This record gives sequence, C-alpha cells and structure tokens, in this order.
Amino acid sequence: MTMGAARIRALLDEFELAPSRALGQNFVVDPNTVRRIASLAGVEAGDSVLEIGPGLGSLTLALAETGAHVTAVEVDRHLVPVLRSVVREITPSVTVVHGDALAIDLDDLLAGSPSWRLAANLPYNVGTTILIRLLEEAPTLTGGVVLVQREVADRLAAQPGDGSYGIPSVKTAWWASATVVGKVPPTVFHPKPRVESALVALERRDAPGDEPLRRQVFDLVDRAFGQRRKMLRKSLGGIVDPGRFEAAGVASTSRPEELALDDWVRLAR
Repeated sequence: MTMGAARIRALLDEFELAPSRALGQNFVVDPNTVRRIASLAGVEAGDSVLEIGPGLGSLTLALAETGAHVTAVEVDRHLVPVLRSVVREITPSVTVVHGDALAIDLDDLLAGSPSWRLAANLPYNVGTTILIRLLEEAPTLTGGVVLVQREVADRLAAQPGDGSYGIPSVKTAWWASATVVGKVPPTVFHPKPRVESALVALERRDAPGDEPLRRQVFDLVDRAFGQRRKMLRKSLGGIVDPGRFEAAGVASTSRPEELALDDWVRLAR
C-alpha cells in the first residue's frame, strides 16, 4: 500500500489542510522514492524503525510494507489525526506519536527495542540539529537514511578539503559514517521545493572518546570554524599553545577545513 500525488492532495483537501512553510513541509508523493528510502535505510522485517517527519504517511507505509515496526514522530498536531487515519489498517505495525524531535524524551520513546533504524524526511531549517541530537542522545539508533536538502547532505558527508566540510561534517563523524547515496528531484514532492534534495546513509560506529573529550573536541571545532578563514594559531590562539599543536602533529598554520576528526581528537587531548 503506497500513496501517490493524487492521494496526498485528496487527503489535504479532505482535512482542509495545506503544507506548512513554517514547518518546512514537503510531502514525498512518489511511491518508488519512498520504497527506495526504506531499502537504503536497511530496514527489514521485524526491525524497529524511528521515522521523523512522517507527514501524511507515504514513507510510513513503505516502511511498514517491509514488515518493520514503525514509530512515527510528527510535530504538526493538525497532521497527526490524518496520519493515524492513513495507517489505521496496519496498526499495530505503526505507532504515531505527536512530538517535536528536538524536545521529545528519546529514552522513553525508544525504550521498547534494543536496536533501531532511522528513516527521516527532515525539514531543511532544523534537519542538521535534529540529526546531531539523535546521534548524541539515542545510542540504540544503529543507522539509517535521512532525506535532506542537497547542500545539507553534502555538509554531513563532506571530508577534509571538500568545499562543504565544516562543523556538521566533524560532529556527524564523531558518531557515524555518512555517505550521500542519491539525489531526489523536486518533482517527487508536494509542494515542489526550490532546491534539490539528497539521501544520506548513516551507520553508527564507536566514538573516538568519552563525553568530556567530545565536548572538548566540539568546542575546538566550533571556535575554529567560527573563523574558518584564519589559521588555527589565530582562531585557537587563546586556548591552544604552540606546543600543543606540535604534540598533536597538527600544523598551527592549518585552517580548520584541513583537519580530519582524528586530528581534532589529538588536538583536544
């Protein structure tokens, strides 16, 4: 069971709703795209799946079609009853939760399973913030796929030296590998966004250190990329002495986009 553009528009008309610009709502209306997302997320029968931003349920149905158990978190209270009506026939395979992914209690939300996959159509304005929170606070999320704006996808997956490499690249790398696995054109959405989107596959890996070290690394990264055109000896001069650069094997004349995660870790240590 999937939903195409005609069904999406019919639901919006039936419930007298319109996509919210404030919430960055762009509903996927192409059945092939949602099935592709479910496949790339590595979702299999019996898996527990956390879906963020289910909207009207097109991806939700594709995830449930695999035989997985889906917990769908929707922030828009107006969409929640519509979503519940869409998935009514496949309950209890799908649990719809009204909540904000930036604030919801993740421990409580994910308590029902020791392992989760992630599938999310993230709003452009807060997508990175949501993803970083999930990686940090939901260690039972083993990986999955997020659908984000193309520029955001490039930043999440960028490597040192890439033009898109920056704070999100380093912070994502602390917890997971990130790879852009496909482009998604505006034509598969309603309404059509003015930008291209892309799919980012994530797989969790062991973090390179404990929580105190993570905070130190992220502080250095925030400071350095806040003045990314400056050499590190300038942007970090107040907190990192020359000897520390030498001990870490990092040139003080480097700029932040040249350093990989391991470099930041050595510098923090």
